[in-house]
Amino acid sequence: MTPLDLAHAAMAAAPDDDAARLAFYERVADSELYLLLTREPEGETLDPRIFETGDGRFVVVCDRAERLEAFASGGAPYAALSGRVLAAMLAGQGVGLAVNPDVAPSSSLIGPDAVGWLAETLAGQPAQAEARPRDLGAPGDLPERLLKALDAKLATARGLARMAYLAAVTYDGGGRSHLLAFIDAAPGAEGALARAVREALVFSGLEAGEIDVAFFAASDPMAARLARVGLRFDLPRFEARIAVPPGSGPDSPPKLR
Repeated sequence: MTPLDLAHAAMAAAPDDDAARLAFYERVADSELYLLLTREPEGETLDPRIFETGDGRFVVVCDRAERLEAFASGGAPYAALSGRVLAAMLAGQGVGLAVNPDVAPSSSLIGPDAVGWLAETLAGQPAQAEARPRDLGAPGDLPERLLKALDAKLATARGLARMAYLAAVTYDGGGRSHLLAFIDAAPGAEGALARAVREALVFSGLEAGEIDVAFFAASDPMAARLARVGLRFDLPRFEARIAVPPGSGPDSPPKLR
C-alpha cells in the first residue's frame, strides 16, 4: 500500500468527509507520477497517450513504475512528473487523470474539472506582510488534522530548510497569530516553503485559517527563542538525483504535443 493507496482508502471509507477527499488530492499533488506516453520524450516535449472513454478523455498515471508496466502489459515510454506539474499541464485541456487504473487499490478517475480545480488551488500564492515578533510561546490548541498536514507537507520539502518551529506569536502592535519559522532555508526556497504551508491549510480544510511564515538563520537570536518554546519539525536532508526528468523544474515544465 502506497501513500496514495492509503489516502484513497480513507476517502472511500468516508465518502462524505471533505477532509479525507482533500487529503487524497494533496497526495496526488505531492506524488511522483508516471505518465504513459505514446513515444519517448523529445527534449521538453511530451506526447501522452490519451484514452477516450464514456466518462471523457484521460491520460494514465501510476504512482509506481511497475504499476504502469502492468497496465501497459510490458515496457512502455513514460515520464516521471509530480502531480502538481501534471495538473498545471492538463488544466484547461479537457483531459483528466486515470490514476492507477485497474492495477492498484487507488484506481480512480479524476475528471477535467477536478484537475482544473487542483491546478488553480496549487497556483494560489500566500499574501506577504511585514511585522516584528514581540513575544513567543508554545503553540495553542491547533486542530490535529492541521498538525498532521504540516508534518506530511514538510516531509516533502526535502533539502529546503534545516528545520522549522511552530509557535504562538504576539507582534508589536498587539496582533496575535501562529508562526511557522524556518531555520536556514536554502537560497531561493522561501516562496516554495510559504506555498507548502498554505497548501497544508487548504488541504486540511482550514483555508480560512492563518499561519504566518518567517525565515531565520540558525545564528539569529530569534532561532534560540523559537527553540525554547516552539514545536519542532525536522525537514529531510537533500539527496542529489543523477537524472532530472522532464518538467521536474518548476520554471521549465514540459510541453504537451
